[in-house]
Amino acid sequence: MSKNLIIFCILTIIIVMPLPISAEDYQIIVSKSNKELALKKSNNIVKKYHIATGKGGQGTKRKRGDSKTPLGVYRISKLSKSKRFYYFIQLDYPNLIDAWYGFKNEVINGGDFKRIASAYKKREFPPQDTNLGGQIGIHGIGNTTKKKLAIHKELNWTDGCIALTNDDISDLIKFIKIGTTVVIKE
Repeated sequence: MSKNLIIFCILTIIIVMPLPISAEDYQIIVSKSNKELALKKSNNIVKKYHIATGKGGQGTKRKRGDSKTPLGVYRISKLSKSKRFYYFIQLDYPNLIDAWYGFKNEVINGGDFKRIASAYKKREFPPQDTNLGGQIGIHGIGNTTKKKLAIHKELNWTDGCIALTNDDISDLIKFIKIGTTVVIKE
């Protein structure tokens, strides 16, 4: 087996292994194709929200500027008010799998891969300045107008994030915290 395949398998096991979830914890499941964010607790869906995702289309984010929403398992790393989006829930993108594919496809170099891997190992926020991009999260739509609500309902309009209406994100933040798992599927 090649060294690269072994490294990939180890990284996959580390990322895919679920962390223990207490009975009080919630999990977010995003379905890009269904335009839906589901809030789960103990394998039961508690709430569902309509979403918009990246205007880059299907597939996972592979580089800065591709406007795709990443696929994978992430954690909430920051919760903050936002002038532009009303509220911003930042995810720990890029993760180790994103970094591995970025390195393998020569989007990032070995130094950037090591920086991301080191942050992951130390449970720190990953670098946001690599060619993989950054600032991926769940956010509101900002100043609400009828036109924005119509666009949100019909189109995937973000640059790679997951968008909810301001009312929906206000509701969602009641259930989540730093460390909440976010699974993003096609």
